[in-house]
Amino acid sequence: MATLQSAPNREQLDQYKERLLQLKKERNAIILAHYYMRGEVQEVADYIGDSFGLAQKAKDTDADVILFCGVHFMAESAKILNPNKIVLMPDERSGCPMADMVTGDGLRKLKAEHPNATVVAYVNTSAEVKAETDICCTSSNALKVINSVESDEIIWVPDKNLGHYVSQFTDKKMIIWQGYCNTHDLLTPEEVLALKAEYPDAPIVVHPECRPEVVALGDYVGSTTGILKYCRESNFENYIVATEEGVRYMLEKESPEKTFHFASRYMVCPNMKVHNVKKMVRALETMQPQIEVDPEVAEKARRSLDRMLEIVPK
Repeated sequence: MATLQSAPNREQLDQYKERLLQLKKERNAIILAHYYMRGEVQEVADYIGDSFGLAQKAKDTDADVILFCGVHFMAESAKILNPNKIVLMPDERSGCPMADMVTGDGLRKLKAEHPNATVVAYVNTSAEVKAETDICCTSSNALKVINSVESDEIIWVPDKNLGHYVSQFTDKKMIIWQGYCNTHDLLTPEEVLALKAEYPDAPIVVHPECRPEVVALGDYVGSTTGILKYCRESNFENYIVATEEGVRYMLEKESPEKTFHFASRYMVCPNMKVHNVKKMVRALETMQPQIEVDPEVAEKARRSLDRMLEIVPK
């Protein structure tokens, strides 16, 4: 096998992939990858999805080992849903700044101020925060989850942009935490409108983690899976895409005849991009780094994830 390098060529990548397949079989492992991963990671994944799809797949798998290519809170969720399985992450530096914007202590204080509120947490949160949460949600099911709870008052953490978007479609009072996704929040309306001037017939597809003024420009607003479905099923030649650039891999794979113009070249999540195939090989060779969650915290957090999965079935 080729020596591990920072930028393998095609031949070396093929060698890594061959070794990965061998290790996957030996370990009875499944590879789960988020849509924001590098193309080389998505090429070898057994399942590629958004946060909700990955949570479903993690819960349903009969593999002994889950190699999770995403950010830390996603791998944590996989471990919470599978306490007896080994969950590996190719590079445990892959954190989520948005998830770090809310803490268990901060949420407990807010709950004390609003004792009658139900806590709905975006899955982009730590296990500690999930343990303080009544029910989790993702961008694809947030509204359905919010409308499923009995309380008329919702504490929403941590993404203010998604919270603002959802609040437009419910009569419930929403107390919104002021966190945000560093990558999506960078995008400005001016950047989107500049592309629209170049491609006036192209629909604008937007992830609701973007700023409200960007979301307002969208012809379609939805989760990553929703964006892929819209672009796959509609008949435009060009699309203006307002989400993380890793989605390009699947967009072009599913619709090679279409052209996708990303609204900003800066919409790149550096935390997602730390994973690569050589690190995946190393993780399965060494069975490290393993993701662990305190059992007491995990038990509480599991309830909030299970409630989401029960309300929004496959």
